[in-house]
Amino acid sequence: MSQVKTNFFLTGATGYIGGTVLTRFLAHPRANTFRFTVLVRDPKKAEVFKELGVKAVVGSRSDVELVERLASQADVVISIADCDDVGAAKATLQGLRKRGASGTVPIFIHTSGAGVIFDDAKGMHSDATIYDDSDADQIETIAPTQKHRDVDLLIIAADTEGMYSIRLGTGHGTPCRLGRPEPSLNADPILVKAALDRGRAGMVGEEKNIWHNVEIHELADLYITLYDKIVADPDTGHGRNGFYFGESGEHSLYAVSKEIGTALVALKKSDSAEPMTFTQADLNKYFRGSSFLGSNSRCRATRARAFGWKPTKSTSDMLASIRPEMEVVIKKNTGSAT
Repeated sequence: MSQVKTNFFLTGATGYIGGTVLTRFLAHPRANTFRFTVLVRDPKKAEVFKELGVKAVVGSRSDVELVERLASQADVVISIADCDDVGAAKATLQGLRKRGASGTVPIFIHTSGAGVIFDDAKGMHSDATIYDDSDADQIETIAPTQKHRDVDLLIIAADTEGMYSIRLGTGHGTPCRLGRPEPSLNADPILVKAALDRGRAGMVGEEKNIWHNVEIHELADLYITLYDKIVADPDTGHGRNGFYFGESGEHSLYAVSKEIGTALVALKKSDSAEPMTFTQADLNKYFRGSSFLGSNSRCRATRARAFGWKPTKSTSDMLASIRPEMEVVIKKNTGSAT
């Protein structure tokens, strides 16, 4: 007798987080009961997924009819692509409604972004709200105009289908892209690229601002832990109680920039480890004029930890990963790590 399969539809599988999450699911103890479908734009990448036993559909999230159809065929949708794509979110929800009409209550794990709790500190202070994922009343105070919030609110409103939402921090580590380990930049790749280009670590304002952090594989484990918890207990928090931050510590952006500067000196790419404040011209060149790297993004993953997620990597681990990853980037660009 053939075993009933659980159908997953995952978007963002070629990305930093998505590839790592998919790799974790493919190694799940019950992976032989899972059937994965991913949406990719590149036919060549589709072939790689097929080698992994994953069904790859070539298309775009802008094709809302396709997204709706794929979602309607899924028991579980994991969205790890553009968290600001309202059209794709609406299409996914409509597809899940169709799935629900067939008698199956679908699961929707949506990946938002750290920007949902950004402020506008411009690097000048760390005095910011610390959001706790166990406090639904506090989460509801986030303004509808905040980045990513419009899509989040659509998902909360559709909670009759049993929607679950994970809130993400920044990640560091070696991700798996297309199911294969691949070197990457740290949580703040844009800072590294700017530093290498200008020969000096940079900062927004005085970089007194603080961000939360989480190691990429431990973040992927959060998806697994959440999925397993939902399957075991359908009453697992969802809707307004379904926010799950990925957080295992926090760091000042100054500490990151100083570590980048120290690595630059050690790698003979700069004569000073001290970060230098970005000018407006720098912000325009490297960050499209934005000062988002000077914002605060602070949270606590209380709810996530309560149901068994156990991150162990610390902020020190994150900072220690910067130099090795910079060496990889330099070697990739020049053929030599020095």
